[in-house]
Amino acid sequence: MIDFAMKLYHSMIRVRDLAKSLEFYCGFLGLQEVRRNELGDEATLVFLSDEDRHYFIELTFNKDGRDYEVGTQFGHLAFLTLDLDSVIEDVKAKGWWYRESKPGNASRYIFVKDPDGYDIEILQAR
Repeated sequence: MIDFAMKLYHSMIRVRDLAKSLEFYCGFLGLQEVRRNELGDEATLVFLSDEDRHYFIELTFNKDGRDYEVGTQFGHLAFLTLDLDSVIEDVKAKGWWYRESKPGNASRYIFVKDPDGYDIEILQAR
């Protein structure tokens, strides 16, 4: 058991049509767009939440025209920690693969794989 606090932060799904997805999640389900990140020609990330903003859904629209099947649209689960350095030390001690965010990114995070190969993102709380 780790000795640093984490909480579930967001889930990411890939979408084919950002406008239709926003109409569904915001117009139908009543979520609110709380943040948008444009990654140049690569992708648009839109974060949605309810009014309490304890948990987010990230809609990722990849701009390269790729298509998805149900099952390949799921991206990752994200957890928030107050001490990413301790998390990284623990991951290294376990000998697990991880990938860290590039210096200068707006967020500091790592990705690890769960036992089945699913991506888990762990973000440093601000």
